[in-house]
Amino acid sequence: MELSGARTLVVGATGVLGGALTEALRDQGATLALAGRTDPSGADGEPTFTLDALDLERCAAVVDEAADALGGLDLVFVAIGVAGFGEESENDVVTEHLLTVNAQAPMAIGRAALPHLTDSGGTLAMISAILADVPTPGMAAYSASKAALSAWLTATRGGLRKQGVRVLDVRPPHIETGLVDRAVAGTVPSGIRAGSDVATLVGQVLEALRSDRRTVTFDLRSGEYALG
Repeated sequence: MELSGARTLVVGATGVLGGALTEALRDQGATLALAGRTDPSGADGEPTFTLDALDLERCAAVVDEAADALGGLDLVFVAIGVAGFGEESENDVVTEHLLTVNAQAPMAIGRAALPHLTDSGGTLAMISAILADVPTPGMAAYSASKAALSAWLTATRGGLRKQGVRVLDVRPPHIETGLVDRAVAGTVPSGIRAGSDVATLVGQVLEALRSDRRTVTFDLRSGEYALG
């Protein structure tokens, strides 16, 4: 897709990764609307919105508000999530939290976005995680939430081919964004690999968007990203 001039909603723009993606898309000339848990810092009159990922109705409403503000949507990028580790995360309350924020909220945003993207032949892009491919001990509920989102993106992509809507699933490894330090339960297991570089991931995402790819994945053995 052509990023310059693309009417783009970034959900999670106040996070480290979402903020970096926002800056990169702005540098590419995208026309931005920003949403976050706190009010994002928009530039040059960019419309901004707040949402709580636990409020699924609000998640969907933000999409329509952004479409109204921008006169339509060509790209919706979702970069929200929470982490949970160990035995503390393996209970109903924490599992529900992880599934809501990591899977149900992005799905609600995606469902609301699809009519707008169908009109424009646009792109729906979301950050899931390598955990979707590599479920990890000590992160069972966390892995399940990311796998659920990735599966939804795969199935949704298949149903949208004829409508010209592209779906991008970004499945990075652990990235140094501070997310693990704000886990809703538990502490990060010992032995987890050091986080990858945010700038490298952002570069891969931009290339995937420009070349209409379906996935950005990471090979733990080679330590390299691949576009699919």
